[in-house]
Amino acid sequence: MRYLLFSVPILLSFNSISQILNIDRENGQDSVFKKVKGSFNVGFTSDKQRKSIIDVSNTSELDVFLKKNHVLIFLSQTELTLNGKSILENNGFFQLRLRDNDTRKIYPDAFTQVQWNGVQGMQRRALLGCNLRMRWMEKKTSDLYTSIGVFYESEKWNPFLAAFSFSNQPLNQVNRNLIRLNLAAKFALKLSDHIDYSGSSFLQPPLNQYFSSPRWFFDSNLNFEVSKHLNFVLHYDHNFDTYRPLPIDNYYYNVSMGLLVKV
Repeated sequence: MRYLLFSVPILLSFNSISQILNIDRENGQDSVFKKVKGSFNVGFTSDKQRKSIIDVSNTSELDVFLKKNHVLIFLSQTELTLNGKSILENNGFFQLRLRDNDTRKIYPDAFTQVQWNGVQGMQRRALLGCNLRMRWMEKKTSDLYTSIGVFYESEKWNPFLAAFSFSNQPLNQVNRNLIRLNLAAKFALKLSDHIDYSGSSFLQPPLNQYFSSPRWFFDSNLNFEVSKHLNFVLHYDHNFDTYRPLPIDNYYYNVSMGLLVKV
C-alpha cells in the first residue's frame, strides 16, 4: 500500500441520508491517480448532551492489481449514529468489482454489492451484475469512460427498523426483486497543476413497466492540492428515484468539505 489517505471533515457537512446507488464508484480515487493502491478513513465522535450522541463512520478502498492488467477492487462505507440507545442513522455498503485497469478500450466490469440504509427503511439491498466498460479518452490530465450493463437487484424494505423516520402511517415490509439497466459515465480533468475534478453519473431504469422511472445517481469531487501531502476536497453527490417501495423522499443529496492527508 503506497499511500494511506485520511479524510478529515471540516467547515461544512450536510448529510441528507444519501444512498449509495452506484456500482462504479471509487471513494475519491480516480483513474487519473494510478499510484493509489488503498485508502482507509475512520471517524469517531462523542457528544454528551442529554444523552451521549456517538457517530462512527468508515470509508475504505483496497485495489489488488492482478496479472494481465486486471484489478480487484473492494469498497466499503459505513455510518452509525446513536443517541443513547436510539439509532439515528445506520447505512453503508460493501462492494467487490473485477475489471480492467484502464488499459483496454472495451472490457467487462463485473460487480457485486450489499447495501443498507436504516433511516430510509432499506434493511438490505444486494446487487449482482456486469457492465461493458468503454474507454473514450485516457490521458495524463483527463479521462472519459462510459458503461452499459444490467444487474439483478434483491431488496428488503422494513419500515419497522429503529432508525426509520419517514412516516407514521401503517406500512408493511416489502421484498422486491428486479433487473435494472445500468448506464454510466465517468469523467476526470486536471484543471491546473494543483486542481482536479472528477464526476460520475449513473442512470438505472428498472426493466419492467416502470422503465420510465429510472434511478439517477451523480457523484463529484473537486480537489485542491495545498501541499505534497495535503489536499482540500469539495464533494457533492445526489440521488433521485421515484420508484421506491416505501413513502420516502425522491431526492437526497450530500455536500461536504474536507482535508485529504497523504502520508
